[in-house]
This record gives sequence, C-alpha cells and structure tokens, in this order.
Amino acid sequence: MKKIAVYGKGGIGKSTTVSNISAALSMEGYRVMQIGCDPKADSTRNLTGGRCVKTVLDTLREKKDIRLEDLVHRGYNGVLCVEAGGPTPGIGCAGRGIIAAFEKLEELRAFETYKPEVILYDVLGDVVCGGFAMPMREGYADEVVIVSSGEMMALYAAHNIAQAIKNFAGRSYAALRGIILNRRNIDNERALVEQAAREIGTGIIGEVPRSPLVQEAEAGGKTVVEQFPESEMSGIYRSLAGLLLEEEAEERAS
Repeated sequence: MKKIAVYGKGGIGKSTTVSNISAALSMEGYRVMQIGCDPKADSTRNLTGGRCVKTVLDTLREKKDIRLEDLVHRGYNGVLCVEAGGPTPGIGCAGRGIIAAFEKLEELRAFETYKPEVILYDVLGDVVCGGFAMPMREGYADEVVIVSSGEMMALYAAHNIAQAIKNFAGRSYAALRGIILNRRNIDNERALVEQAAREIGTGIIGEVPRSPLVQEAEAGGKTVVEQFPESEMSGIYRSLAGLLLEEEAEERAS
C-alpha cells in the first residue's frame, strides 16, 4: 500500500491535483482512497459530482452508532472519499479534529476493510501544527509531496512544511519526495521554485500548467481526467500519477 501526503498553501491547487491523480490512478485499476485534511472539507468534491460529503467530525458530533459507510463515500470510478472536517467555527482546534478523525478511521479498521492500494492525504500546509503534521507520522504516509507555485506565500509554506519534515527526521516519519510545480504563470516561475527546492534539499518532480479545462471541469463537479479524458491536461495528470507510483507499477508488472 502506497501512502502519500500532499501538502501546500491553501488555494494553491492541492485538491485539484490530488483528485485528478486519484481519478487517474483509479483508471489504471488501483483501489484509491483520498482523505481530505482541511476544515473546508472540499478535497473530494470533484470526485463526487460537486457534492461535499459528510465529514468524519460532523458524523461524530451527530451520531453515536457510527459505521464505516457513514465516513467513507464512493466517488468517481470507485475512489474512496473521506473528509476529516473541522470543529464548529470559532470553537476547537482544526488540527485536533484531524487527529480525532484518524483515530475513528483506525478504530473502525477502515484500511483493513477497504484495502486501498493507494492512500492520498490532502493536507492544508499553511499551519503545520501537531494535528496537521499527523499524516507525516509513521504508519500514515510514506512520502510527502508539496504543491507550490512560484508565488512568495506558496514558497514560504513549502519551506515550513520541509522544516517540519526535518524536525521529524529519525523518527521513521514520512520522507519528502519533492515539489509539484502548479504554475500560476508568474515571471521566472520555474527558476524561483527550483531555487526554493534546492534550499530545502529537494527537487521538482512534476509540473502542471495552467489550463481553462481545470475550471471548466470543476464547474461541473468533475476532474479533468473524468471530463476531458483525451486532453493534454488529462495526460499530464496521468503522467504525474504514474511518476508517484513508479515502484508499485514495476511490482505489478513483474
């Protein structure tokens, strides 16, 4: 089972990237689970026709007798969709909410029941507190991927995330795989992100150009991979998905 945590600044395109990767992997025959770890709880909406699924925390607040089916929802092409959710606005800690959601999934043996081959965590990276760092911990993710543009605040968040990973070094936590450049078409963008990657000791592992197809697909609550499967953008997401799972693909073929 491959487990990847995708971090980045809010609004940088993490959820778009992750949901398209999930869709692409599902089309390759992988059993995929996508877990949204953002209080907005909109990570999986493009896999569910634009519908926001019930979050784990909302379910915990509203029900006593909870089943896995209440927490895990099937989206496009069978992708298993989970949203951790967040606390009541103004009350509680969002990071603690992620911890509570993970604990409930473990208690109900979600991973043993659904047996996903790939788990993708979509994690807000503006604040890397204990709760938001939980997907990095041993037993959850194997690798961390950062989504960033060349914008200052996106690169600042990338530095913070990389520092958090360094702070956990030696504890068998997830390792930093690299940066996915999600282009915003600013001047010298590639060079800016390459410099930031060198500073934090990693590299650019993939690049996603800006495309109107992304907004067009999302307007209908779909991924580009679903809405425009033959497009160049769909091919880019498929290639990125394949890159992240190179080792697993080789094992399948052998």
